[in-house]
Amino acid sequence: MLFAAIDIGSNAARLLFANAYDKNGKMKLDKASLIRIPTRLGEDVYNNNVISKEKAKSFYKTMKAFKLLIDVYQPKGYVACATAAMREAENSEEILSKVKKETGLNIQIIDGKQEAEILRNTNRIIFPTPKHYALFMDVGGGSTELSIEREGVLLKQKSFKVGTLRMLNKKVKEKVWNEMKMWLDEYESKFHDFHFVGTGGNINRLCKLYGNNEKQELNIGNLEFGYQQLKSMNVDDRISHFGFRPDRADVIVPAAFIYRFVMNTVGATSIFVPRKGLADGLILKQYKEYKRL
Repeated sequence: MLFAAIDIGSNAARLLFANAYDKNGKMKLDKASLIRIPTRLGEDVYNNNVISKEKAKSFYKTMKAFKLLIDVYQPKGYVACATAAMREAENSEEILSKVKKETGLNIQIIDGKQEAEILRNTNRIIFPTPKHYALFMDVGGGSTELSIEREGVLLKQKSFKVGTLRMLNKKVKEKVWNEMKMWLDEYESKFHDFHFVGTGGNINRLCKLYGNNEKQELNIGNLEFGYQQLKSMNVDDRISHFGFRPDRADVIVPAAFIYRFVMNTVGATSIFVPRKGLADGLILKQYKEYKRL
């Protein structure tokens, strides 16, 4: 059963079409098509608190194209959500109102708690955690979402203003790193019993390059090696050597730093990388609601 989801992040906008179904008592998702446009809204927002006319114009075109594709694919349903950049942009209401008027798309701005919950529920359903505790981490352009669960029950969740575009633009304050460490240290005695799950385009790419793709796992040693290797190269070299898109080549190093920081804080030896993001979660949520009808 085909559904669609639009995920508007700080670095890119994604349109995912995926088939959702039940198999052996579990919900499954099979990607049909993914379109990713590097909108880079966060570049404006984290420097000037507004989305510029130039980026807004490009964003309108992207949303019109996405809506045309949805009309052609004719999924059972679709949703559109925006995260950190739109949350913080002073002119987001004006922009989203214009999008709705011109395309009919009703884009919902979700907060960090909602974002983390969608990701957590998605990965818990598709990939059960083998340990008592689970630490879920998602790194975007504008924020990092952290959640801790015990046997499927949420214990605590927080969205930190630490993201790849923020780091590139030197907009991450030192005190935020300390706050993140203190937030995690509350469960220091349980770190040994953590199943660590990472989501986001950058950790997916890092796992593909340096991890065990059969097990969907990246250990701390290989992450450290990858971080140091990528850090030693300039953006052009990363593009030519690894085939990165330009908008991936610059953010992958700060992303590796953020995952590395959290892994070292909790003493994690490896991170599980299921390669399911917010758009996947939005589709799974639609499928669950559709089944209730």
